[in-house]
Formats: sequence, structure tokens, C-alpha cells
Amino acid sequence: MRQRPRADSRGILNPGRMLREVRFRRHLPTESLRQWVEHYWLIDWSLSTPFEQRVVPHPAVNVVFRSDDGDHDHGDRHRHGDGHGAESGEVAGVGRDLFRITLSGTGRVSGVQFRPGGFRPFWRRPVSELTGRRVPLPTGRLTHPDFSMFTLSGPGTSTANDGERSRALDTLLTSWQPEPDPMAEEAIRLAEAIRTDRTVLRVNDFAARHDVPVRRLQRLFLEYVGVGPKWVIRRYRLQEAVEQAAGDPLSWADLAADLGYSDQAHLVRDFTAVAGVSPAAYARSVR
Repeated sequence: MRQRPRADSRGILNPGRMLREVRFRRHLPTESLRQWVEHYWLIDWSLSTPFEQRVVPHPAVNVVFRSDDGDHDHGDRHRHGDGHGAESGEVAGVGRDLFRITLSGTGRVSGVQFRPGGFRPFWRRPVSELTGRRVPLPTGRLTHPDFSMFTLSGPGTSTANDGERSRALDTLLTSWQPEPDPMAEEAIRLAEAIRTDRTVLRVNDFAARHDVPVRRLQRLFLEYVGVGPKWVIRRYRLQEAVEQAAGDPLSWADLAADLGYSDQAHLVRDFTAVAGVSPAAYARSVR
């Protein structure tokens, strides 16, 4: 069982600038939830000018609570709160596109990043229903049909410290009564294998390596992760490309080959599509 949260910045575009603009931390949930939850992530900010953050989403569901004193804008123009410190909550399914958010004034976010496959025991239906969606959570007894089985009590992001915010999230998730599910365990294990093993490049090879029929693997990922295994493989490899682009100058042709692309041009197209800028432009902006 993990004793500390991940320390990488994978998926965060220009993480150095983000850390200069906001306070960002990760904390592990209580031990009984770690089989399903990757970590809690907390952000606090007090900004004199608006700041836009861009993120290449993980193949993971997030539950997010936010409290701030100013307007804010997501890349798809979806808004929360009333601009006067009210707390809002949402369930964010796996995002296929680049996520953009502009922060201003002062505020806080308390978020839960589930492990890929880990939200299914809470949701109890195909997670693909949430892919590309962000569903608002009303306070009190939830009336939205998607969440009729849940009770929501926000983590009090406007006043609580880190420990209190984490404990409130522990209480919330425990109250949702996740159900043990061997297929969720399998999906989590397979998605983790893709994330940590950069030699995983093709679905057929991965399925054979784990002795899982390709069709069953595809159904399992759609039901439990929310996207297919090919998408997960490509997303994790692209996140590696983004991470490497922020480091020392490298050979894009060699990186394309390492990540399973047929040529450099294919990597550049995919990188540009997911990050919003070309690899060379991103590398220049970070440096």
C-alpha cells in the first residue's frame, strides 16, 4: 500500500509556473480508500491578475469542490458557484480534450482523483456515461438522477486546513459506500500497468501479455475506466512526451520511436492536438 502520494507533474502543462502562481499539494486518503483513490489534491490561490492553467487529463474521474470570490472560466465555459465564495461541487468524467481553467482573486479547490477504474464501485454503472462530462453536485440530498444514491456534504474549502479538508473527503467518500468489485480491481491493476510500463504501446501486445482477450479488455476499460485501452495507452505515452519536452532538448524522432509512433510527424500531430501547441513551441514556452 502506498505511503505517500505521487510526486510527478505528469499531465500539468508548465508545472513550474503553476507552482509559482498557486499552492498545490497532494494527500493520500484514509487507508481503506486507497484501493480506489489515487490522491486528494488541494489548491489555494490569491492572484492579482488572472492565471490560466492547462492540464492534459489523466484517464481518471475526479470529484471537485471549489470555493472562491471571483469569476472563473473553464475551457468549455462551464461555470460553478455564484462568485461570492459559495462552494460548488462536481463529478468530472475522463476528459478527452485539453482542460483549461482561468483562476482569479482568491479561492480554494479540494479534489479527489480516483485511480483509473476506481470510481466504478461508487458509481455502480458504466463509467463511460461520464466521459467528457462534468456533472454538478447539489448540496444536501442529491436530486440529480445520476446521483440519487449519494449524500453530499462539501469539505468546507473556504475555512478548513489540509487535514480537515482531507478528513472531510474521507467521510464523504466513505458515506457513498463503495462496493468491492473484482472487475474494478482488475481494471485498476491493468491501467496501472499501462501507466508505469512505458514499453506498453499496443493493445494486442498488452492483452496477450496479461492473458486477456482483446474484446474483453476493451469492454472492461469502457465499463470501468470510461475509455478504451488504446486511448489509455496513447494518453499515458503522450503525457510522457509532454513531461520530456519540458526537460533537456531531445530528439523528437527518437522519442516518437520510443513511444510507438510510426514517425515523428504522427507524434507532433498527436502532441499538438492534446497539448494545444506543438512540441517545439511547448518546449520553448517552458524554458
